[in-house]
Amino acid sequence: MHRKEKKIKGDLNMVEYGECKWLWLLKHACLLLDSLLSTLLDLVPSWISKYLRWCPTSSERLEEAERRLLAYVKKPFQSKFVTIDSILKCKGSHQIRTIEMGPTNEPPPGEERVPLVLVHGFASGVALWLLNLDKLSEDRTVYSFDTLGFGRSSRPRLSSDSLEAEYQFVQSLEEWRAQVGLDRFVLLGHSMGGFLAASYALRFPERVAHLVLADPWGFPERRVPSPKALQLPTWVRAVSTLLSPFNPLVALRVAGPWGPLLVEKIRADIGKKYEHIVQDSEAVPRYIYHCNAQFPSGESAFKAMMTQYGWARHPMVNRIAELHVGVPMTFIYGSKSWVDKQPGIQVQQVREESEVDVEIIEGAGHHVFADRPDQFNDMVCKLCRNTDAAERIIRALTENEDDEKADEKNLALSAKLLRSKVFL
Repeated sequence: MHRKEKKIKGDLNMVEYGECKWLWLLKHACLLLDSLLSTLLDLVPSWISKYLRWCPTSSERLEEAERRLLAYVKKPFQSKFVTIDSILKCKGSHQIRTIEMGPTNEPPPGEERVPLVLVHGFASGVALWLLNLDKLSEDRTVYSFDTLGFGRSSRPRLSSDSLEAEYQFVQSLEEWRAQVGLDRFVLLGHSMGGFLAASYALRFPERVAHLVLADPWGFPERRVPSPKALQLPTWVRAVSTLLSPFNPLVALRVAGPWGPLLVEKIRADIGKKYEHIVQDSEAVPRYIYHCNAQFPSGESAFKAMMTQYGWARHPMVNRIAELHVGVPMTFIYGSKSWVDKQPGIQVQQVREESEVDVEIIEGAGHHVFADRPDQFNDMVCKLCRNTDAAERIIRALTENEDDEKADEKNLALSAKLLRSKVFL
């Protein structure tokens, strides 16, 4: 006689439900343990914690790893921490790690150049722009910073709500801009940084002279899985359920003393992108490890912004039509990248009254700025020079306006210039 299994919770039977309940308890216990260990070790004095840490990392080691990479930058630069306040639901002040590099060629008197701001991608930091900083700063000041919760910037406990976490990132960028004293600038974001740059431009279009999205994450809508993909075995669904709530890089921290080796083996491809400049083969993976082996502040917020399998919870392609027509955009994709290029074409179609360029760099993958740095740098320098020309016209026409009226007029004039192709 066959045992009947009572059906509950939709298509789960009692046996499956029991398994899922234990999986739920296990995964939340692991999450709590990871969070508690990170918090407790951060409270312990550094001279003690270095002996207790499961992960062989510290703020000092991250600082040293960053220093070793930035030593390959040829030009002098200013390295500092910018203090910001007023981040939603994050008490106290926070520090944003910032690199500022002045222009090689000073502009003629009275001719201003639009600054360029670089926003790195997920699991990255300021030092990975080392192939770009010298060239991009030939004619203008370039700023790069560690996004709040990443690199050497402060790591507060950010929201677990997707839209709230996104707003915290954007708000921190705006607070940083105000403290640095920038007015209008070219905003370039890579991968996750592209998503955040687009979100910033939606809220503060008057600050963005040109929006550059390098292989941006988070634009396409989530694809509907095929019926075959939905018919997964129970054990596959169980493993997927177990892993889904964990932060993307939890394995790196769970690996403890083997974490650095794990990064070297799994992401050896990133180190190879820099090997023609960086002589120390361990320098890049070491930096990536120390950026991500510490308290996963930004990582957890990124996790909140995405669904299972890495799709954005609130795809940018559905919102970008709201971007002011006066903000020009350029998408830069790598021809070999896994990132879907179709959203760039879609944005061109929905923003017919604005300027949207889609550029593809042959032979480059997702890390387009490091795979083909010369082509990438030349492309960005050219669009920055075009932006300079447009901004000079705008400034001449709004020089007698007060700040609020000037912001409105800037965008209106920019939209008009884009339609007339004045600076292309």
